[in-house]
Amino acid sequence: MRHFQTIPVVALLTLFSAGWAQALDFRSVGASPVVMYDAPSAKGGKLSVAPRGMPLEVVFTSGAWSKVRDMSGEMSWVESKDLVTRRNLIVRVANAKIRATAEETAALVFSADKNVLLEMAEPATAGWVKVRHRDGQIGYVKAAEVWGL
Repeated sequence: MRHFQTIPVVALLTLFSAGWAQALDFRSVGASPVVMYDAPSAKGGKLSVAPRGMPLEVVFTSGAWSKVRDMSGEMSWVESKDLVTRRNLIVRVANAKIRATAEETAALVFSADKNVLLEMAEPATAGWVKVRHRDGQIGYVKAAEVWGL
């Protein structure tokens, strides 16, 4: 009898862990800006417009719509077709230092101001992430200094 009581607990844990894994899915707005709605419908209230390339955390997908969180923590809905898998990051500190290698003492490649958009060139490792500026410069930034990972 005890065996049957643990099945619902295991099922709940599986559901929660699946939802958690999905919540870490980041996408970027595609080639055109997109309207962000308060409901999964074009008839919903328009909250704001997300610019091209803006990273968004996909929290939930329902049909053709995705519920997303932006850097400020605001939640809204966008059409899933308007999101791309390319990973962009936003600088969240006043003056992020992008270095030649993933070391604090490495040569400075460039600095990026707060809210500058960077493309993630390689996944983060050991607290650093390799990024590319739209001008083509490539380097490493501390993962804690960007949003979208």
